[in-house]
Amino acid sequence: MTTYKLLWVDDEIELLKAHILFLEKKGYQVETVTNGYDALDRCAEEAFDLILLDENMPGLSGLETLTRVKELLPATPVVMVTKSEEEHIMEQAIGAKIADYLIKPVNPTQILLTLKKNIQQKEIVTEHTQSGYQQEFSHLGMQINDASNIEEWKDVYKKLTYWELQLSEAESGMQEMLSMQRREANSEFAKFIRKNYMRWMEHPDERPVMSPDIFKHTVFPLLDKGEKVFLIVIDNFRYDQWRVLLSEIGDAFSVEENLYLSILPTATQYARNAIFSGLMPNNIAKMFPELWVDEDSEEGKNLNEEPLIKTQLDRYRRRNSFSYHKINHSNAAEKFVQQIPQLQKNDLNVVVINFIDMLSHARTESMMVRELANGEAAYRSITQSWLRHSAVAALFRTLAAQDCTVVLTTDHGSIRCYNPVKVIGDRNTNTNLRYKLGKNLSYNQKEVFEIKEPVRAGLPSPNLSTTYIFAQQDDFFAYPNNYNYYVQYYKDTFQHGGISMEEMLIPLITLKGKKR
Repeated sequence: MTTYKLLWVDDEIELLKAHILFLEKKGYQVETVTNGYDALDRCAEEAFDLILLDENMPGLSGLETLTRVKELLPATPVVMVTKSEEEHIMEQAIGAKIADYLIKPVNPTQILLTLKKNIQQKEIVTEHTQSGYQQEFSHLGMQINDASNIEEWKDVYKKLTYWELQLSEAESGMQEMLSMQRREANSEFAKFIRKNYMRWMEHPDERPVMSPDIFKHTVFPLLDKGEKVFLIVIDNFRYDQWRVLLSEIGDAFSVEENLYLSILPTATQYARNAIFSGLMPNNIAKMFPELWVDEDSEEGKNLNEEPLIKTQLDRYRRRNSFSYHKINHSNAAEKFVQQIPQLQKNDLNVVVINFIDMLSHARTESMMVRELANGEAAYRSITQSWLRHSAVAALFRTLAAQDCTVVLTTDHGSIRCYNPVKVIGDRNTNTNLRYKLGKNLSYNQKEVFEIKEPVRAGLPSPNLSTTYIFAQQDDFFAYPNNYNYYVQYYKDTFQHGGISMEEMLIPLITLKGKKR
């Protein structure tokens, strides 16, 4: 059992013997001094887990002692104990970053509570979180095995994400156990997608909400109610990243949280164009060939999003005014924020934000970025730092104060890939690591989800014999030539395009400012 060392500074320490005995019986080691000068001497010689500091002492006052203690031991929590309830003293103490504030007379239970909160909180939270996940483990396993429809899979994914965030925050050693359960879930989820995907494509009325349905399902009903709508699409934005963003902006908005299902491939060219056009990719290519860009083209794959939105509004005979904006850096975000008051005249304003996708690619290509985002928790942390410190934070704060509804979504998520799967293709085969299309692909059918008739899946078919294949779980495609180098370079990178909960079950959030 860990013994925690306390320093108690009080000029009337003799009156506190009963409290000290109580704490010592609870396993704390308590050292006492009667003035601020002695306290500083002890802090210069030794580290303490927590300091209890009387505010009203002769000589060096509690507040003066606090300031000097913080210089010596900046990370040590200090609890101020005082007879005074004067507001300015409390404010001074809080400004000096005290951990807690107790008013005399204090009872032993109060002190014990503040010690547990300020010294043992992480330890207690970790123990409680681990216990909670252990109790949930078997039930979650049964849910994974029994999930038979998309709503049940959404529930599984939400629970797995909840525990991932909880265990990560608690720095628990049980994350490997959770990772194994997540891999099991993704294996079963892939079976579910393989079983149902083609039926959904052929019978759109029976499918869950998917990429082409976002405007019809969410945006148009809001416009019909007379709402001014800002549709924000954050590229490559996973559900766990949304939960991180929620912790940053949740106090400013009323939130309606949903998940929807990305089409395959879970890649910008397909999924985001499907959102904006309201059509499956093959129909875009047939109806608007000038707006569809083939895989082998060097032209950018997402340069026609604004005209695609226009085609959807025209097809539904809607007269809504709209604007389209793409934000690739903070300067563009700052300019957009300045435009928001003028943009309120539009019925619909569409904003695409690309940072997270750029981070994902940078992590693959840069060893330094890979070190900074060396795991799921670190990847989320960088995302959170960007959300908190970039102009995107100002964007959400500004929108919270407007008379509008914000629809926040994405085109697809991403998954951290570990397992290479061999595939052979000709020089015209696309470069994505999670899906391939071509006419001369060679692969193990058991390791992929294959679509030999792309048109039935709503996908373009550049050649009569074009086949699409999709990686599942945490697989990625690797070519046999230069295999070891290729695997070493791409293993443990975040990729998208294939079948996993992280890529396909993605946020569809409706936000309304609380103060508007």
